[in-house]
Amino acid sequence: MTFELTILGSNSATPAYGRNQTSQVLNINEKLYLIDCGEGTQLQLMKYNIKSSRIKYIFISHLHGDHYLGLVGLISSMHLIGRKEELTLFGPPELKEIIDIHLLHSDTRLRYPLIFHPVQPSQEQVILENDDVIVRSFPLDHRIPCTGFRFDERARLAKINIEAVKAQGVPTECLPVLKQGMDCVSDDGKVYKSAELTYPPPLTRSYAFCSDTLDSGSYHDSIKGVNLLYHEATFLNDLLLRAVETYHTTALQAGVIAKNVLAKKLLLGHFSARYRNLEPLLNESKSVFQNSFLAMEGVTFPVE
Repeated sequence: MTFELTILGSNSATPAYGRNQTSQVLNINEKLYLIDCGEGTQLQLMKYNIKSSRIKYIFISHLHGDHYLGLVGLISSMHLIGRKEELTLFGPPELKEIIDIHLLHSDTRLRYPLIFHPVQPSQEQVILENDDVIVRSFPLDHRIPCTGFRFDERARLAKINIEAVKAQGVPTECLPVLKQGMDCVSDDGKVYKSAELTYPPPLTRSYAFCSDTLDSGSYHDSIKGVNLLYHEATFLNDLLLRAVETYHTTALQAGVIAKNVLAKKLLLGHFSARYRNLEPLLNESKSVFQNSFLAMEGVTFPVE
């Protein structure tokens, strides 16, 4: 099953050096989940040949402009190109008012259903479950209410061992039961054991998105053991006081966090416009967590 992340924007408050503001697309089993929607997201989708019509869900972490100012334009463009399929949006409760005001004063009546689910920033909660994934929001520690999002792949079914099934003459009606990991008893009382007739299912995978946050440790339990962790790394650690003042994280802190929560891979993002060259941030993180990478735009990272 496809599980991969494409970076659309990786800069912080302002675009700089060809880097756009925060936005990324998660592809899970060919369903697209847009996470944050900074200015220019539409152009980035076109640039990287990602059709907005394939986006099923949008998640907005908080109401600082570099994380949502591209949203109204994207919603409007979906309307103009004739979208009919419903779009589900998760974000701060106040976001609905912002969208409603834009639609009201532009006299726009969307051609498709826009389903809004307010996300409460004070507690971890399951906000979406479907056949592929369970999505949780969790509180971050920023200057205004802000949430992260964790995507956990649902457990997949065991794979049938065709040769063993044929050898034992397993009835067809037993196959769905065996794939669920359960033994099956046929009508004549014969027991067919799942452990003997199937291959173990692949391990489930997970992705966590940590938007703007102070490294307070309050959210670390929510991201434990993830396969891929995106964490903001706005500054180098020589600007730690500035990071604390602005409720942000340094690259060194992001590396320590990834190490402490036992993440498998770390993506650094939300870079300050003061840095043209990002290699020092990467090196700083790698000094404590070797499997660190820069969230470069247009790059797709498999969750594995």
